[in-house]
Amino acid sequence: MNFTKALRQMKKGIPMKLPSWGGYWCWDNDTNTIIVYTKDHQRIDIRETENVESTLHNVLSDEWISADGENCSILGGVPAFGFGDAIKYIKRGFKVKRLGWNGKNQHIELAKNISYISPDGVVTNCNHRAIGNYAIAFVGTSGIQMGWLASQADMLADDWVFYKEEENAE
Repeated sequence: MNFTKALRQMKKGIPMKLPSWGGYWCWDNDTNTIIVYTKDHQRIDIRETENVESTLHNVLSDEWISADGENCSILGGVPAFGFGDAIKYIKRGFKVKRLGWNGKNQHIELAKNISYISPDGVVTNCNHRAIGNYAIAFVGTSGIQMGWLASQADMLADDWVFYKEEENAE
C-alpha cells in the first residue's frame, strides 16, 4: 500500500513497515508524529532522522505492509522480500538468500573485479558493455558458482532475506 494508507493504519495503532525492514514505524498520539523503531531496538522521532533522503524514499514507497510477529524481527519474525529487492540489495553490497534454501551458508552476492586465466595462461579481466566487471556469485555447500542464474521459483519467491554470516558460522 502507499504511504497515505499506511499512515492511516498507523494512526489506528497498527505498526507499519517496508518488507525488508526488521523494525517498523508507528504513530505517537502524544507527540503527533511517527516514531521509528529500528531493527537495533532504537526509538527515533522521525523528525530527528539522520538520513532525510532515505526517509523520503521510504515515504514514497508503495510497498507498505503491517508489521507483525511473522515479518518483523524486533517483533519476533523474519523480514522477507521479493527477488527485485534481492537484486537491489546485492548491488548495494549485501548478501541475500532464500529461506527455502537447505544448504548451510548458501547465499548470493555481487562479485567484482572478475578475471580468468585463458588456456594459454593469459590473465584476462572480464568487461561487458552492459554489466561491466560484475556477476552474481552463488556461495553454496560445494563452493562458489560464478554467474549464478535464478530459477523461475527464485525470481517469483517472496522469501528472500538478508544473509548474516554470524548466524551461519560453524
